[in-house]
Amino acid sequence: MTCRTMNIINILNSLSKSRPVFHSEADFQHSLAWAIHQQYPQAIIRLEYPKPSGKIEYVDLWIKRKRKIYGIELKYKTRKIHINFNKEDFYLLNQGAQDIGRYDFIKDIVRVEGFVNHYDNSEGWVILLTNDSLYYKKPKRIYTIDSDFRIHEGKTIKGNLNWAKNTALGTMHNREKTLNLKNEYNLKWQDYSNSIGYNLGLFRFLLLSIKK
Repeated sequence: MTCRTMNIINILNSLSKSRPVFHSEADFQHSLAWAIHQQYPQAIIRLEYPKPSGKIEYVDLWIKRKRKIYGIELKYKTRKIHINFNKEDFYLLNQGAQDIGRYDFIKDIVRVEGFVNHYDNSEGWVILLTNDSLYYKKPKRIYTIDSDFRIHEGKTIKGNLNWAKNTALGTMHNREKTLNLKNEYNLKWQDYSNSIGYNLGLFRFLLLSIKK
């Protein structure tokens, strides 16, 4: 008998009410793990769990619930803003380098595809949470050095993805490899929170479900 899959959307929606903003990616990771624990107290949850590939790689969240295994990779990309929520100050940095951020997000998809392929009864999610609209808005220029890695609303990504031929070596440093996606993904962004009610206070997330 297979168990019903965890409802990650419900978990994120619930988390957004108590934690509309995070200090860092690690803060997001720990908060999501706790939210999962609250909704599924019998689940076994591990952070930075070593992947079964034999390489020195880790999945951000590894979850075992009944007979099913879940793997989650997270990204948290921010623009500079100060938010005070529940008398707690959040000073977010302007991370920039969106081209690299996009590459790393898609690399996470490749990793979770490998994770799901390893376990018979498994499912994975890759989540990007951001207040940077350059991730989800359609670019004005069609051809950019990271055109293959664009993840804006309505985009479809699949197959082999590469940097453009004129990409600077500095940009590609440690990211030269072609990213090979096994599945096809239609990208749909969703609102997460807007605790201050304007522009940079709006956080949106991209959630991809990964199955065999």
